Amino acid sequence: MDSEKALELVKHGVTLLFLDVPQYTMVAIDTQMFSVGPAFKGIKMIPPGTHFVYYSSSSRDGKVFSPIVGFYIDAGPSEVIVRKWDQREERLVKVYEEEEERYSQAVKNLEFDRQLGPYNLSRYEDWKRLSNFITKSVIERLEPIGGEITVECENEIVRNTTKIPLEEAPEKQLEVGNSASSVGKSQRKGCYYTSIPRVVKCKGISGQELTSLNLDKTQLLETLLAKDYGGSEDMLLGELQFAFVVFLMGQSLEAFLQWKSLVSLLFGCTEAPFRTRTQLFTKFIKVIHNQLKYGLQKDHMDETGSALLDDSLISADSFLHHVCKDFFSSLLDGSVIDGDLLKWTRKFKVLLESSLGWEFQQGSAVDGIYFEENDEYAPVVEMLDDEALVG
Repeated sequence: MDSEKALELVKHGVTLLFLDVPQYTMVAIDTQMFSVGPAFKGIKMIPPGTHFVYYSSSSRDGKVFSPIVGFYIDAGPSEVIVRKWDQREERLVKVYEEEEERYSQAVKNLEFDRQLGPYNLSRYEDWKRLSNFITKSVIERLEPIGGEITVECENEIVRNTTKIPLEEAPEKQLEVGNSASSVGKSQRKGCYYTSIPRVVKCKGISGQELTSLNLDKTQLLETLLAKDYGGSEDMLLGELQFAFVVFLMGQSLEAFLQWKSLVSLLFGCTEAPFRTRTQLFTKFIKVIHNQLKYGLQKDHMDETGSALLDDSLISADSFLHHVCKDFFSSLLDGSVIDGDLLKWTRKFKVLLESSLGWEFQQGSAVDGIYFEENDEYAPVVEMLDDEALVG
C-alpha cells in the first residue's frame, strides 16, 4: 500500500487508543489478535461500522491468561475510541470526556501513529461475513449494562447446569487465579438474549395439536418474530451472529447456548422454509454456512482459541448433526423448493460432509440434495432465476 492511501485510511478509519496496557496482554478486534508489546497503544485503519473488541490480561511472563472481556462498537469515520488500563481491575475503562477529547485530537494529529497497529484489511471480508446482520440496534438490544461481555458475569444458573464437554470449556477460564477482574462482578449482568422456549406449551388445545406444535417450530418462530423482534427477520439473524461471535471470540458459554437455541429453533421449522419464510431461511443457511466455514478452519481456531472444534459439536451424535439431518430430510418433503434456498442448503451440506465427514441420506441427487430412487414424492425443484444458481 502506498503512503498516500495508507494516510487516507488512517485519517478516515476508526482508531482504538488503548493506554497503559501491560505487555503480553492479548488484545483483539474481529478476527485479528495482537500481543501487546512495549510500544503498543492501539489499532488504526479500522473500517467504520460494527466490530467486536476483546482482550485478556496475562501473568507477567505472558503464559497464563484471565477470562476474555469483550465489547461491541459501532463507530463512524474518523472516530477515536479511548480506553485506559485499570491496573487494579485488570481491564480497560473509559476516560473522562475532556481527556477523551484531548487524546482524540492527538490521534488525529498523528501523535500516536507509530504506536498503533494497523487493521489487516485483507481479513475484513471474513468479519463482514460473520457480522453483516449485527447493527447498532442489535447491539443496543442485546449488550449488557456497561457493554462488557465476559464469562465471569454469566448467570450462575447457566454455569451450574449439566454441560457437555464443549460447554465446560469456557468454565475452565474461571479457574485462572491471577485475575482481579472479578471485582464488582456481582453488579454486572449478562447479555439480554431472547428467551427461546425448548418446549412449546399452550393451554386449550388437544394433545395432538400440542405435539404438532413441538414437532414443527414454525408457529413458535412466528410468535417470537412478532413479539420479540418487531417482525424483523434481520434482527433475529443479527442475534444469531451476535451470539456466535461472542461464543467464538469471547469463549462465552451463555452465547453458545443462545446460538444453539436459535439454530435448533430455525432448523426445527418444517413449514416456514417453504411457505412463509423462504427468504429468512435462505439468509439463515447462508449465515450458518459462513459461521462454520470460518470456525472450522484450523488456523482460525488456533487464533481464537475457541472450543468450537470440540467433539461434542462436530461428532455424528451432536445436536447440530441431528437438526441438520432432520432439516435436509424435511426439505425433500416440500412440494416446491426455492432455487436460492436449495443452492445454499446444498453448499452447507457439502461443507459439513467435506469438513466433518458427516453422512446424510444417500441415493439419487437433484442439485446436491439426496432422495430415494423412484420416489414419486420427490420434490419439484423451482429455480426462480438463473442467478440463483451462480456460486
